[in-house]
Amino acid sequence: MSNQAKITIQAGEVQAATINPYVFGHFVEDIRDHMDAMLAFVLKDMDFEDEAVGGVSSGWYPINNGKNTRFELEPAAPKHSGHSQKIRIYSSDQCTAGIGQRISVRGGMEYRIRLVARAALDIRELVCEVADAAGGKTLCSAQVELTSHNWREYTFTVTPAETAENAEFRLLISSEGAAWPDSIATGILWLDHVSMLPADSRGIVKKEVIDWSRELNAGMMRLAGNYISAYHFEHAIGPELERPNMINEAWGGWTNKYFGTDEFIRFCRDLNVEPLICVNAGSGTPEEAVQWMEYCNGGKDTPFGARRIEYGNEEPFGVKYWEIGNEIYGPWQVGHCSAEEFAHRYVRFAKAMKAADPNIILMACGDVNSEWNKTVLDIAGEYIDYLTLHIYHGFGTVGIDPNTPKEERYKAMVAYPEITRHIVNETTELIRSSAKHEHVKLAITEYTTMYYPNTIRKGLPMEHTLESAVANAANLNEYIRQASMVEIGSYSDLVNGWLAGCIRVGDHFADQYRGKQPGWSGKSQLVYGTPTYHMMKVYANRDIARTVTSAVDCGTFGVTPQKNRFGVKLDELPVLDVVSCLSESGDTLTLFVVNRGLEPVQTEISVDAFMMSPDVTMWEISGDDYEAINSVFAPDYIVSKQKQLTSEQGRLTCSLNAHSIYVLEMKRRNR
Repeated sequence: MSNQAKITIQAGEVQAATINPYVFGHFVEDIRDHMDAMLAFVLKDMDFEDEAVGGVSSGWYPINNGKNTRFELEPAAPKHSGHSQKIRIYSSDQCTAGIGQRISVRGGMEYRIRLVARAALDIRELVCEVADAAGGKTLCSAQVELTSHNWREYTFTVTPAETAENAEFRLLISSEGAAWPDSIATGILWLDHVSMLPADSRGIVKKEVIDWSRELNAGMMRLAGNYISAYHFEHAIGPELERPNMINEAWGGWTNKYFGTDEFIRFCRDLNVEPLICVNAGSGTPEEAVQWMEYCNGGKDTPFGARRIEYGNEEPFGVKYWEIGNEIYGPWQVGHCSAEEFAHRYVRFAKAMKAADPNIILMACGDVNSEWNKTVLDIAGEYIDYLTLHIYHGFGTVGIDPNTPKEERYKAMVAYPEITRHIVNETTELIRSSAKHEHVKLAITEYTTMYYPNTIRKGLPMEHTLESAVANAANLNEYIRQASMVEIGSYSDLVNGWLAGCIRVGDHFADQYRGKQPGWSGKSQLVYGTPTYHMMKVYANRDIARTVTSAVDCGTFGVTPQKNRFGVKLDELPVLDVVSCLSESGDTLTLFVVNRGLEPVQTEISVDAFMMSPDVTMWEISGDDYEAINSVFAPDYIVSKQKQLTSEQGRLTCSLNAHSIYVLEMKRRNR
């Protein structure tokens, strides 16, 4: 393998297609711990929705020093779902009792507590306290006067004196020092909802997640995923406590009713990104999709627009991009069907939605399977603005598994752009084969490295590695090269959840098969990024508008895949994956270079038709080991590092480390 390379950029040869900033998009999904990690709620099982263990909803545990205290779950308050938690104490016991939950808190942070409760006439006070579970020290407490036998909402604040990773949240009532005649109606507290939010949360989202997400400059944020095929938007609009608790039919557990349409739109506005909503084309109907659109975009003269206003959002959300169907081709999807059935289903949705608003942009569920796409395009092509693709690279494309030798696995994974190129080119050929659908563009609404199936994951979270970032960077280079067709990308996922979530919150990565890994680091609130996060942050914040011609002369490598699903030729791949771009003004030239090789490459870069300033800025994402990851113990182990280089007469020489990512930004010299 050659350790020398030459990159030649013809800055005067500018391609016509504009690079859409939406290609650097991300997406959120109610999957595993995505919402738990993203949202700022400190407590779980807030509506006592879980079933009872010893009379207490299973997200909680009893606290009791009495002999006769009773715990039971009863029906929820009117219009609420879940259960109410009943706690009954006896005057004769002279005891204290309640419920508790392990949490972590920050010292000096104000937390807002919201609870819905009712009490027997002799229970006049509730104590809320947070204590260090290890040492028993009380960190904060509040006394709440209980004013009614009927349901009431109580709000108050507490501020822990110290940070505690292993804290206990307690709600307590007492009969100590009190005397009442014990009977069927005495000594009872009912709790219907308990939540706790830090004062710095942005709505219900963690401040840190907002801050880290803003740095990604995502352009577009997608609300979708497998759960959407069994999701009905009305279940997550309106007053939060009146929203039903629903089982997540895709992933198990509960859907998060607190992050609905209004909260998603606020999240997008906080990030200054365009929302993309995928409607339920699995178990949903065209009528429901139109109602969702109306809720987002309708005026006060429409039924659902009026409901949005009633719920506190006077102005329409103006959601323009709508995706119809998520992976309907897959048997894991609610509403799975054939391509022909989906195409006819899509037409019904599209006609209804466009009739309600002809200015929206619609996306049809495509597949990496060309037969599916051909059928969908033939039947529904004239109604499609974008065809979606989900391109996950790993076991499903090149057959790697945990037993694949390390170097072979690495080479197979960094061949990601060649796999994407084949899929995009094949789909583009189909699209352009008929005037009926030659207008259609591509939206790759889910992509990332996905090394192994859920059932065989073990050990190192490979999606968190530098290797994965190298593969994802080369793949993004391909999206940029394919700007004439690929206009939207959604990296999978944003926060925790799916194993490749690029923002990580808390102790351990989520594993689709086993759930969270055991152990305790004492850093459950730490937020950090994977190497892919740092790569995407650098890429998405560059001033690029169009690609320009570039050529690379470098060594090659070959891949012998254990499986080659698409039959892609992988025997002579360039070590350097390169794409160069010009800004709209023409004053900034950006070069993206991924060294996919396992050795450093001494590289000469020459630029024609662009009078460069000698000062060149370079961002480098590199590491000694391509299996290196960031973690709560070393959150900044792999990050981007900025350097200044100097060019001479349009030429620049630099050494590119093995398995590394580089972005070079060159400015036009002042005339």
